[in-house]
Amino acid sequence: MATTPAVAPAQRVAAPIALPRTILFIGNSFTQGAHSAVRNWHADRVTDLNRAGFGGVPALFKEFTEEAGLRYAVSLETQGGQSLAFHYDQRRHLFDRAWDVVVLQEYSTLDRERPGDPTRYIRSVGQLGSLFRVRNHAVRVELMATWSRADQVYQPGTPWSGRGVFAMADDLRAAADRARRTNRSVSGVIPVGQAWNRAFAARVADPDPYDGVTFGQANLWSYDQYHASTAGYYLEALVTFGQVTGVDPRTLGRGERAADELGLSPDLAASLQLIAYEQLAAR
Repeated sequence: MATTPAVAPAQRVAAPIALPRTILFIGNSFTQGAHSAVRNWHADRVTDLNRAGFGGVPALFKEFTEEAGLRYAVSLETQGGQSLAFHYDQRRHLFDRAWDVVVLQEYSTLDRERPGDPTRYIRSVGQLGSLFRVRNHAVRVELMATWSRADQVYQPGTPWSGRGVFAMADDLRAAADRARRTNRSVSGVIPVGQAWNRAFAARVADPDPYDGVTFGQANLWSYDQYHASTAGYYLEALVTFGQVTGVDPRTLGRGERAADELGLSPDLAASLQLIAYEQLAAR
């Protein structure tokens, strides 16, 4: 009597594991979170390519993505007081590889010797963008447009003196927009400086730290009136998070963990999340 051959049990095929998206932050002290509690906050959650132990804005971004249920492998390559030209000329061996997203943050006045001149900035963006596109043609390169420095706005004899607190941030944004138009490798501009301006206009933040900080308003600058305070870097990270991920920053909520750990009130966290959302909606 013929026997029916045994049928082997079906083999389960393991579902492919989705790798985290990779993001690299290149910048200086404005990315490091200098002069604030943000600088070394949760540095163990990100990869500092220079092994300097910074957490900074990249660590805040990482926290926000985890709260949103997203997977990002976050790295940074930073050097205080330096331009993008420095990173391309002296550090590119550290980051010359494929990335999904790259955030580029230029020196605060664009050019140390010629404040406000975007020539070197535009050239450096082109060099870095080309490098990253060779490694991954689909890379997203985002330019961070930073904030008005109070010391450059309110002190006499400085390039933006007497022009009002909005002007410097608007000039930096115009330079970033120009760099984007000039270089096809650039995907977008992260409007951090415009978010600061919006916070000033909405009276969430005090626009002039030299005459005292109004009760109920935040000071977005640190003690040097140059770098950001914890609140200022928090807003920087919120805008970056919303721009890169497409997630509404307001969904992080009043009880957002980083704000709580860093000593920002729930009211301020919510107000800054709203500012970030509104600025991204307006671009």
